[in-house]
Amino acid sequence: MTATTSAQAADLVAALLFILSLAGLSQHRTSRAGVVFGIAGMGLALLATVVLAAREISATATILILVAMAIGAVAGLWRARLVAMTEMPELIAILHSFVGVAAVLVGWNSYFEVEAKGDAQHVVPAELLSIHHAEVFIGIFIGAVTFTGSVVAFLKLSARIKSQPLMLPGKNALNLGALAAFVALTVWFTIAPSLGLMIAVTVLALLLGLHLVAAIGGGDMPVVVSMLNSYSGWAAAAAGFLLNSNLLIVTGALVGSSGAYLSYIMCKGMNRSFISVIAGGFGIEAPAGGDDEQGEHRETSAEDAAELLGAASSVIITPGYGMAVAQAQHPVAELTRTLRERGVDVRFGVHPVAGRLPGHMNVLLAEAKVPYDVVLEMDEINDDFEQTSVVLVIGANDTVNPAATEDPTSPIAGMPVLRAWEAENVIVFKRSMASGYAGVQNPLFFRENTAMLFGDAKQSVESILRALDDAGAPSGAGGSASGGAGAGRQTAGASAE
Repeated sequence: MTATTSAQAADLVAALLFILSLAGLSQHRTSRAGVVFGIAGMGLALLATVVLAAREISATATILILVAMAIGAVAGLWRARLVAMTEMPELIAILHSFVGVAAVLVGWNSYFEVEAKGDAQHVVPAELLSIHHAEVFIGIFIGAVTFTGSVVAFLKLSARIKSQPLMLPGKNALNLGALAAFVALTVWFTIAPSLGLMIAVTVLALLLGLHLVAAIGGGDMPVVVSMLNSYSGWAAAAAGFLLNSNLLIVTGALVGSSGAYLSYIMCKGMNRSFISVIAGGFGIEAPAGGDDEQGEHRETSAEDAAELLGAASSVIITPGYGMAVAQAQHPVAELTRTLRERGVDVRFGVHPVAGRLPGHMNVLLAEAKVPYDVVLEMDEINDDFEQTSVVLVIGANDTVNPAATEDPTSPIAGMPVLRAWEAENVIVFKRSMASGYAGVQNPLFFRENTAMLFGDAKQSVESILRALDDAGAPSGAGGSASGGAGAGRQTAGASAE
């Protein structure tokens, strides 16, 4: 077996491992195995690439490749050890930008190695030269859009810039015009490639990527992350064509298609149009006064919440990004175990876009060892809220907002949400009455059956656990929780953050 055939066999095995990785990551119980398959596949692919390259390039070039890999490995391990779960969305966004810029550099390199030499037909057959031109141009376009789009997503998710959408006049016309210009430039380049056209498409794509994501509001960032994941996959596949790497083509196609499908699922979960997501046209500016309170809210204490939970027959916990920020998943898991030991039926209702990353809440709960069978998706649990004694809304906001179903003028109108307000009692864990990431106030906070428990979510849950321990054995979980969940009524504006 030659080095080339060995590398091809390794690529095939790596591709199968990547497919197994995607399959494993689709379920909680097999997610660890999915991660192992993915790591093994990438390790094998890197090894095969280096071994094959070492036989075809100089020793100096091989050393440079190994040095680059070492630098990347050290940087990756360093960030993986330091990054908090709340920072994962922006980390993934910035990693997508690396794939984008890599695709751009591969395209430019291919131009200088092939088209700019003047003897392109000695490298690429004459009948395939036009196709190669198109590959270069399309790869640069996708990569540049992914690069700047991912950078903007990173800046929004990390709160380095405002999360509100950029609403330029005629933004859809600008996007369509940029796409039309790209098509025209691609045709021109396939006929007469030139450095000027390369510069033009790169600048056009960089500006389009910036505008596409800047036009999307912060509340829709989870969809943007999965959309950029898809873009990065197609950028990698385009680079694979230029590098004649079958594994890169397969891997890019897997990432691109799975990211696109995840974006579609999330669009369904948010009542968004998939086409409008791709076009970056669904950013809706939140109305002024998003933090204005819409009535009076009630406050409660950890002791009163513990009393209510001790008398409950059923509890649903709806986690959100605030739980991740407070790192409250472990106390929440302990509260779940405590209540279940007392005979209370405790389950979790997880919205498809809870947090700022697809599956964010599921990972946090799995990390805290919450049983998989009590973590339910929105469609599985929404009909049960009406028969539930107490709902604990821990750091969630937009995903439990009744305005989505009751106010057709709301920016989140039509978005499927967890119907927490249908429960007998609702306790909302928040730091203040501030609006959520979408900049929309939540009428749930002012309903008669809702009480606000202000403070750090982790500390609040720990206080409830202490109160439950102090109360001793429960008086019985068969009764329904009733009575006021809050101790005092507060007027609007009483608890600004």
